Amino acid sequence: MNLSGKKIVITGANGALGRVVADVARKYGAELVLLDIAWPAEAPADGAARYAVDLCDAKAVADCISEIGAFDAVVNLAGGFDMGPAVHEITDEQWSHLYRMNVVTMQNTVRASVPTLLARGRGAIVNVGALGALKGQANMGAYCGTKSVVMRFTESLSEELKNNGINVNAVLPSVIDTPRNRADMPNADFSKWVRPEQLADAICFLASDAASGIHGVLLPVAGLA
Repeated sequence: MNLSGKKIVITGANGALGRVVADVARKYGAELVLLDIAWPAEAPADGAARYAVDLCDAKAVADCISEIGAFDAVVNLAGGFDMGPAVHEITDEQWSHLYRMNVVTMQNTVRASVPTLLARGRGAIVNVGALGALKGQANMGAYCGTKSVVMRFTESLSEELKNNGINVNAVLPSVIDTPRNRADMPNADFSKWVRPEQLADAICFLASDAASGIHGVLLPVAGLA
């Protein structure tokens, strides 16, 4: 896989998955622009541009994307997961929390980024859905609902942009093998989970020219689950 000459914007880049995706994209030659709510005071000297931005603030995102200038791909990793109560017990606050993390962050980034890609006449957008949200799950109504929005959003955006040289796709991970997931599910068989590096490879493929013929795909990345 070759990402040489590609400037890739990654949101949620200071998270467990974001750091791995950045490392893998760098390995394939990408120039990186990394966005997250906050960064450590001492950033690594790895050549990446880092921006601290609240992705739920549409104006802040638009200003940030404008400052970045031209780029070739956007990878929307910002998001989150919470188990919830039964659907009839979900509060407005619980729904809003997951909607902002999973949908608003992506929507603001896409809204700000698409004009740049359209002006260039090419590019890629990669979103993150969830394999478990292909159908409803007990006590996961808000999570499944918001990730379903991401998936339908991806398909619709692809239909709107595919004739303009822009590929829009999403990966659908199963449980990702992260420290938090191991802590939350200590009795699980971690060997069945998808490794962050495996998911990063799929994301980098969809951001590359090798995926130029792929539009509106929701790609399961399930490890051995």
